[in-house]
Amino acid sequence: MIIGICGGTGSGKTTIARAIVEAVGGRNVVLVEQDSYYRNLADMPLDERHQANFDHPDSIDSDMLVNHLMRLKQGLSAEMPLYDFKTHTRSDRIEIIEPKPVVIVEGILIFAEPRVLDLLDVRVYVDTPDDIRFIRRLKRDIAERGRTVESVIEQYYRTVRPMHFEFVVPSKRHADIIIPEGANTGITIDFLCSMVREKLVEQQAENA
Repeated sequence: MIIGICGGTGSGKTTIARAIVEAVGGRNVVLVEQDSYYRNLADMPLDERHQANFDHPDSIDSDMLVNHLMRLKQGLSAEMPLYDFKTHTRSDRIEIIEPKPVVIVEGILIFAEPRVLDLLDVRVYVDTPDDIRFIRRLKRDIAERGRTVESVIEQYYRTVRPMHFEFVVPSKRHADIIIPEGANTGITIDFLCSMVREKLVEQQAENA
């Protein structure tokens, strides 16, 4: 079973995805983050990299992401790239992700890529107000990615906000489950965990 968790930047999708993995257990669930699949911009000058549009579907190496999801679905491992957000380049290191009964893939654009969408058995959209998402992104980019307040605001106006309304918001129509901000997220996580555990029981019965 492949579960897709989508939502705008700072919506809380990564937190929800990791909470499910922690609750159900890493033996049974593998997490694939779309952020790992940004294209390598090492051939561009650093100033140009900073101006790149990271919120457009073309910024993602969707061919690799789809290939890796299909490998996991077939019971094969995949070599997930590790992305450096400070330099906008791929690290020389990779992470080997092993196939598990349940795969969770999360990212802002996973519903905007038809090939990824077709692989998803369950589609979850985290619908969080813009102001909350922006504040979360601002804090994250300053603390974790070495950004300045001015650069975060400039990028938000230039690409993040317009791409959100062009690609992310319209993709919400593909969701099976929508989690609104202000709802009891704990209940939603419990529901998703129950669904995952039910799937695991079914698979164990089939393999018995």
